[in-house]
This record gives sequence, structure tokens and C-alpha cells, in this order.
Amino acid sequence: MMQLTAEDRRVWLLIGGISLLALLFIPFSQLFLNVTYDYTLRTVALGGALLGVVSGVLGSFAILRQESLLGDALSHAALPGVAMAFLLAGRQLPWLLMGAAAASWLGVYFIHAVTRSTRLKQDATMGIVLAAWFAAGLVLLTYIQSRSDASQAGLKTFIFGQAAAISRQDVQLIALVGGVAFLILGLLWKEFKLVTFDPEFAGANGFRVYLLQMLLSTLIVAAIVMGLQLAGVILMVGMLIAPGIAARQWTNQLGQMVILAAIFGAFAGGTGAILSAVDKDLPTGPMIIVVSFVLVLLSIALAPGRGLVWKWVRLRRDRQQFAAQTVLRELFHYAYDHGSLMTPVPEKFILGVGGPAAALGLRRLREQGLVQPEGAKWQLTPEGIKAASHTVQNVLLWDIYRQFGDELGLPLVAEDRQQDIRHLLSAEAVARLEEKLAGRLG
Repeated sequence: MMQLTAEDRRVWLLIGGISLLALLFIPFSQLFLNVTYDYTLRTVALGGALLGVVSGVLGSFAILRQESLLGDALSHAALPGVAMAFLLAGRQLPWLLMGAAAASWLGVYFIHAVTRSTRLKQDATMGIVLAAWFAAGLVLLTYIQSRSDASQAGLKTFIFGQAAAISRQDVQLIALVGGVAFLILGLLWKEFKLVTFDPEFAGANGFRVYLLQMLLSTLIVAAIVMGLQLAGVILMVGMLIAPGIAARQWTNQLGQMVILAAIFGAFAGGTGAILSAVDKDLPTGPMIIVVSFVLVLLSIALAPGRGLVWKWVRLRRDRQQFAAQTVLRELFHYAYDHGSLMTPVPEKFILGVGGPAAALGLRRLREQGLVQPEGAKWQLTPEGIKAASHTVQNVLLWDIYRQFGDELGLPLVAEDRQQDIRHLLSAEAVARLEEKLAGRLG
């Protein structure tokens, strides 16, 4: 049976917690926000949740491939396709979505073709597609609005989305397209994983990297097209990348990241739709993006290992530990120079040598029971003497390692004097250092 690591348990607990929070939010919204779950809200919330799942999963690959701008470029590239489909086939939603898919896919092909055949970088090519395709779409929309049937067109809703227009058939279409995308993703999981992290290695082993990348980009196009009605071409990129960005803060494993991104996407899509129902003037698409952005902020701040809060706590702890070790060495040297390790050291001397950090170090040492106050002086405790002797010897061993490491044939390790060198080298290597140190001191 596979043993779960602390990170695995943390991720699965987070997945369960977010899922439970989503379920509890429904009765909470009914009791405290006076939300009524009529047919329209149920349809929009379900559509938003399903779209969040699809976007979160596929967007994770775009993030890991450093193609976050791809979603923005392709969502904007859909607009001229919508306008052309209207001019050719009228205002039939399936034709409009097919036009959007065709325009976005042409944008994908253009990006990959130009990147492969010229010296332009991918981000520059994405910027070209974003600006050129979107500009073409605006020109076509302006032309359509100048026609006699402009008032019936309503195509501008594709720019910012119109969630209220989503029907049960649209939700079923999102579920169907998402199911097909997940089936393809499952069948080609290893291949997609390889071209995401190491396309050169994949190509050297005979994988058709270009086709796999195009297929993955096509799936992203499908997710974008499905979200045009809900979020529009402007905000769809938020649904595509925000869940993946939030999930990336919590784990280093692709499988866990994809599942967590799906949960985050579903939570943002469903919760955003419900919150927009609190007031009729709140737009659904932007509210979903706001919830997604809140998830990103919370993940950036709180995720263990990468979170800013944890980094601050770790930095503060390291600063305290460094100050404590510095003060401990100064206490040891002062006491040793004055004939006895039990000699009290004046506090003024400690603060004069160490500055403001010394007070922090003294407080830390007292909490650890390594020093005790003696009036206006500080004295090492028996435990403090042992710890100080160990710390001082560690510094001396690092000095010997720096000077004679090559001569003694010791392995190369990164020098970090806050680390115990005995934990980084073998017992035999440490014995050589101690023998060399004894010879120099003796």
C-alpha cells in the first residue's frame, strides 16, 4: 500500500475541504443571502461549475507549458469567427460557436507555424494573434451593427458574456465536450505529460510533439469556445488560468494539480454564479472571475511551501535562529576568554556587539533554556554551554572544510554555516575534518 506524504495528505484534505465548503454554501446562500434557486440560476450555476472543471483541467497544461497568454490570445481570436458565422449563417448558436472554434483554431495554427518557421518567440506571436484577430472582430461587429438587422444581432454579448442566456442544452454541450476532452486527456496522459515537461526528450524518443501540442491546444480552444457565452472573450482567460495558478501553489504533482484545479474551477464557477444572483445588477461572468482571483490570492498567501505567509514565518524564524546562534557564540567566546564558561556576560556588551538583533537572539536563547539572566548580565546554562560548544565547533569545521576540503578529498557541498556540517558529510569525512582541526589547534 502506497504511503501518503504530508503534502499528499494536505492536498487531499484541501480538495475535501473545498468540496464541503461548496456544498455548505448552498444552504448558506439561501438562509443569509436570500438567494432563490430558480431554473435560470440552477442552469447558470451548473454551467459555470462544469465550465470551471473543464477550464481548470486544460488550463493547468497551458500554465505548465508557460502558455498562459495562449488562452487570452485564443479567446480574443474567437470574436471574428463569431462575426463571420453570423454573416454567413445568421444568429444560430451552434454556427456561432463553430465560427468561434474555427477562428481560434486558426489562431493556434498561426502561432505554432510562425514560432516554428521564424525567429519570433511564442509570446510575441500570441500578442500578434490577440491584437490582430480581436481588431478584425471589432471591425466585423461594427459592420454588422451598421446593417438593418443590427438590433437583432446582439453579438456584443460575446465580448463580456451573457450568462442568463445559457440553456439546459448549452450545459449538456459543455458536459459533452468536457467529457470528450477528458477522455482524450486520459488516453494520452503520459504523452501530454511528457511534451509538457520535456518536449525535446519526447521528440528524441519518437513522439510526434507538434501533433500532440496542436491536439492539446485544440482542447483548450474547445474549452474557450464553451465559455464564450458565460465569460465572453475578455474574461475567459481568467477561467482558464486562475484555477491552475491557484492549484500550482499547493502541489508539485501534475495529477494532484489537475484535480485541484478542477475543484477550484468548479467552486469559482458555481459560487460566482450564485453570488451574482444576490443582486440582479451583478454580472455573472465577472463575478466568477472575482471568485477565481480570490482563490488565487488565498493560495499565493497561504499555500505551505510557496505561500507568502509561510515564507514570512520561515524568514522570521531563520532570522531569529541566526541571531540566537550569533549571540550564543559571542557568549561562549566572552566567557571562555574570561576563564570560565559560567562567567556572566554584561548585556551592554552583547547589545553593543550584536545590535538590535542581539536582543532578539537573547529572547530566543532564553526560551530554549540556553541562557539565564544574572542581573544586568547573561549566563550560559549547562545546556547552553553544550549547544555553544557544538555551534563553535561547527563553525571551525566549516573553516577547515573551506581551506582543506580539496586536500582531504571531501565531497562538494553548499556552504551554509547555519547547517550542521555533520549532517551534510559522512562520519568518515567529519572525522578527517576533526583530525585536521585538532592538529591546527594542538
